[in-house]
Amino acid sequence: MAQVVFSSWEGKIVDNRSGEAAEGVSLKLKLPETYLSEGKIGAFMGWDGVVVMEKDTDVVAMAAEYMKRVQEKHCCGKCTPGKRATKVLQDALARIVAGQGKEEDLQVMEDLTSLLEQCKCTLCMTAAVPVFHTLKYFRDDYQAYINGERTPGPAKSYQDKLTAPCMDKCPAHIDIPAYIEEIKELRYTDALSTIRRNMPIAAVCGRVCPHPCEKACRRALVDEPVSIMVLKRVASDHEWMHHQAPPLVPKAPTGKKIMVVGAGPAGLTCAYYLALEGHKVKIIDMLSEPGGTVAVGIPDYRMPRHLLQREADIVASLGVEIEYGVKLGRDVSLSQLKEQYDAVFLGTGAFKSKPMGVEGEDKGYDGFSPGGIHYLRAVALGQPIETPKRIVVVGGGNTAIDCVRVALREGAEESILVYRRTRKEMPAEPYEVDDAEEENVKFEFLRNPTRLVTEDNRVVGVEVIKMELGEPDESGRRSPQPVPGSEYVIPCELVIPAIGQDPDLDYLGEDDFGIKQTRWKSIVTKGGTMMTDCEGIFAGGDCEYGAMTVVVAVGHGRRAARAMHRYLTEGKAYLDDEDAMEDLVNQFGVFNDKENVGILGGLHREHQPKVNGAERATNYDEIELAMPESQAVAEAERCLRCYRVGMVAVN
Repeated sequence: MAQVVFSSWEGKIVDNRSGEAAEGVSLKLKLPETYLSEGKIGAFMGWDGVVVMEKDTDVVAMAAEYMKRVQEKHCCGKCTPGKRATKVLQDALARIVAGQGKEEDLQVMEDLTSLLEQCKCTLCMTAAVPVFHTLKYFRDDYQAYINGERTPGPAKSYQDKLTAPCMDKCPAHIDIPAYIEEIKELRYTDALSTIRRNMPIAAVCGRVCPHPCEKACRRALVDEPVSIMVLKRVASDHEWMHHQAPPLVPKAPTGKKIMVVGAGPAGLTCAYYLALEGHKVKIIDMLSEPGGTVAVGIPDYRMPRHLLQREADIVASLGVEIEYGVKLGRDVSLSQLKEQYDAVFLGTGAFKSKPMGVEGEDKGYDGFSPGGIHYLRAVALGQPIETPKRIVVVGGGNTAIDCVRVALREGAEESILVYRRTRKEMPAEPYEVDDAEEENVKFEFLRNPTRLVTEDNRVVGVEVIKMELGEPDESGRRSPQPVPGSEYVIPCELVIPAIGQDPDLDYLGEDDFGIKQTRWKSIVTKGGTMMTDCEGIFAGGDCEYGAMTVVVAVGHGRRAARAMHRYLTEGKAYLDDEDAMEDLVNQFGVFNDKENVGILGGLHREHQPKVNGAERATNYDEIELAMPESQAVAEAERCLRCYRVGMVAVN
């Protein structure tokens, strides 16, 4: 237990100097005890207060260093209240720590509250919070400095991090307030450059990202979240529609060679950042085009493949070689790659469909698909596949929704989705479900398949049983339970299971190089570096995490590239301060869904134009159209610019 804790993150102040928790107060301390290999975390100072973990931490000296970094490094200087107030705080704290402080300095600092409330954004306002908390709860320490009874001890190591609730929730940790501000100022090229610092495939993530950032948007606490994902697309569309080439200049060649296996989001991202560092990168992919699951698992009406190809071409323009039709484990072995390259990144995705576990699915019946991802891939690649008049798709995720919608475009007259929970529990994006409903997809909720019904070795239906929701399971969702005797048959000519995918790691073979696997058959990496237990082999994306989202894969690819660069140039894969602070802040959490934002709402979210009606299900034209830039500027103006600064003291 921490020896001293002062925190408002849990809504209460806890004084634990005695080693005993305050009566009736529960504090969930989310900070790790140590920071990298540098030592123990003495304290964390940030937007909601201060947590002191080691009693010998000099909180006053830390506050002085914190405000110095806020003022000199993070304050944008675009508003007078923030610029002046943080400067006054910085100077007053510096005087106190230097032994030149006076009693009136404390009063001056405390009187700045009203000035900070007039700031352009929340950075300076929230940065003052922990300083005010130290003034209130560590008053004796300040007084000791002013009375000449105390001087700073040995210098501590301090690390700081600029973040925001949306940035923290984005797996790629893009500086979202910055690029939204640039869009507001009509600086689209600058906005895209800001995005590309963390994400090279903005055209993709501006269309198919599940935008977890928007779930942490403070604007939603007063009206609706900012349309962060679509604004990303606006910046990308501007470059493409104006036929501009991105201003990318790689560093001088390093002489190092890297193999990236998989041209999906993780692989393209990893290759992009490694190439910018001057490394020679080659990508191999088993498909005939780039994008991985995005290309063959997300239909063109959601993600046009010519734009996905453009993103891959940008990566190739950095000197990256991409060879298609090459499968690891079939055309080349991992041992060969390890011998020929200085480092290898595995971004092989998750293309193996999960079984439904119903009677008859392993009999090879005509009219039973191996899985949703297989059906979508066959359609995308133009492979021979028959879509009959009546189909049933089993599942509740985005892949299942894509399958029922693609089936309509492939000629199905009746496309039915069977899901064992209710619509509310579906993991698919709600707007995707709405779109499917608009296109006349039929839904059978609280139903679960029990067996395939066949005649002459061909599927003619699927038997389902009615379900009812019981107690919540491990995921927090209410667990569906079968209703005895409620079975009935849904007639159909094709059944497509779409209940998830697993990585296919057969390429590891018997000689697995010591690469560990989870019980879900995904690759184990260590220490946040994305390196496996086999030195020089890294992994990321779906093959490391399990089937997840594009933006998670992008975050993995960038993290891996950074660690690989250090491995190639220094001989060791490790986390640097940026990585460590990123993880620490993410573990601590930034968004407070119970916060009283203190502003009036009423500025509703702008929506991009969209092709409506069931007739759109007759083609693969993109449904969601480009948001006009004038509309994008109006949407960008809704951003509250919710920057936060966190800092740790390492003893």
